[in-house]
This record gives sequence, C-alpha cells and structure tokens, in this order.
Amino acid sequence: MNLVRLSPGLIFCLFFVVSHFTNKYVLSVLKFTFPTIFLGWQTSTGALLLYVTGKFGWVEINGFTRSAALLWLPGSIFFLGNIYAGSKALAILPIPFFFVIQNLSELVFFLIVRLTQREPSSWMKILRSSWFRTLQSDHPAKSLQATSIDSYQTLMLMSAVTLIMHNLQFGPNGYIWVSIHLFCFGSYRVFQRSSKSNHLSDLEQQLINYMISTFLLVSAAHPTGDVFGALEFPFLMSYKFHSGCFASGLLGFLLLLASVKMKSGQTPLQCAIWVLMAKIMASGLSVFVFITELSPLTVYCILTNHAGEALSIYSDKIQR
Repeated sequence: MNLVRLSPGLIFCLFFVVSHFTNKYVLSVLKFTFPTIFLGWQTSTGALLLYVTGKFGWVEINGFTRSAALLWLPGSIFFLGNIYAGSKALAILPIPFFFVIQNLSELVFFLIVRLTQREPSSWMKILRSSWFRTLQSDHPAKSLQATSIDSYQTLMLMSAVTLIMHNLQFGPNGYIWVSIHLFCFGSYRVFQRSSKSNHLSDLEQQLINYMISTFLLVSAAHPTGDVFGALEFPFLMSYKFHSGCFASGLLGFLLLLASVKMKSGQTPLQCAIWVLMAKIMASGLSVFVFITELSPLTVYCILTNHAGEALSIYSDKIQR
C-alpha cells in the first residue's frame, strides 16, 4: 500500500489521538466538569462548521426534510447520551481504561438486538451463540445477521472485567458513566442500522445530531447550574482553557470528516483495523502525556484486550 492509500487512515489516527487528548486535558487536567457547557460548545461548533462547509460545497450535504429529522430524533438522543456519558467517564478514567471497556460495545450491541427482537435465550446461550460485527457489511439488513462467537472476543470481555475489578480506586462513578456510554453507543448503532431514515448520509445524520444536541444542552445548562459553575471556573480567563475548548470543537469536526473519508475509500475491515490502531496509539501515548498508574496486571489486561480485538478482526478476515 502506498502513502496515498494509507493517508486517510493515518489522518484519522492523528485526529483521533489529538481529539481524545484535548478532551482529556480539558476534562481531567483543567477539571472543567460542566458537560452541558463543554459539549454544547463542541456540538454547536460542529453544527456550524458542517452547515458552512455544506453551503460552500466542500462537503456533500443534500439537505433533509423536517420529517426525516423527526424520524432521526431517537438517534440524536442516543448520540447525546453517548457523548455526555463518555465525557463524564473520560474525565475520571485513564484513556487506556476507557478504550478497554469501550471495546465491549460489540457485546452491548448484540444484547440490545436480542432484546429488541424479543428472542428468548439464556445467558449461556447468548455467550455461545453470536456476536455482531456491524462494520463487516455495507447492508443494514446483513449487519444484523449473526456470526459465530470466537474465543478472542470472550478474551476481551474477561480482560475488561478483570481490569475493572483490579482498579476500583476510581470509584463507581467512572464505571457507571462508561456503562451508560456503552448502552447509548450500542443503542445508537442499532438505531442507525435499522432506522427508516437510513437514506440520510453520515454527515446529514451528524448535522441533525449536532443541532438537536446543542438545543438540548443549551436548554439544560441553566437548570443544572453549569452556567453559574462555569462562570466561577478558575481557568476561565486562561489561554490554556480557551485554546483547549477551541481545539476540542475543531478537532471533533475534523475527526468526523476524517472518519467519513476513511469509510468511503476503504473496506469495513480496513476501517476496523485503523480504529484499532488509533486506540492503541492513544492508549500508549497517553501514558507519557497524562499521569497514569499502571500495575503489571493492569498492563496485562490492556495488552490482552487489544490483542483480542486484533485477533478477532484477523479471524473475521479469514472467515470472509
């Protein structure tokens, strides 16, 4: 593969790492724990940039009707829950921990599909039956079909559980928020695959997500007290704070564009590999950027989890 073919994936990895580091810096280092303000800035910036670039024809947004936006409303609610809970979890948990637990999204996706389809089955049958690989098919109907579970995915589950049990010093909040993040993330993917509004492009879906999320976050900013808390934030007049917030909004938009570009030019399997590489890069580099206490067992769990994900992707490649 030459550099031209590699460039979309490399650019995605770059924006993925820098975007997560920026969010972690604002949330953990500066301790700006006012999510309605922080996420409201990110979503409003994303909506504005998408709208402007669409008007200029730099990105393809064909427009959508009000009925299409209303049909997509549940997806936007799941999107908001995903980013809200994710930001709360990222503020507490180290980046490697966050990605290890986030890798359980395939299991969450599977369980939600089984529950929504009302298929009766025992827990042992669920663990023995099927895992869903939604990136393996361009067709929504096929993406809900099952493939056999492999030991690598079970290894990812066990390593994540061991990691949590061995690192209870973060308290229940971090793991509760990351669990909500997983539920919303899995629900969003299920809705995205089965929605009657699937004629919307990825950018159009994201524009609706941004607009609805901005409206809800702005509406909730005053009742939650985030407005008054933000006004008393000690770093409010600091250039580090303003630089971090500005970068978070811009990088989130650039990461979106890089993701869409990567998906349009590569196979789902290649995209899965790039996402894995981005997670590994972010986890490894974060140890040198942020204070992270890692015991030998914790390091083993992190390495095992990423190895299990890599082997699972490789197994899917062979089966195809």
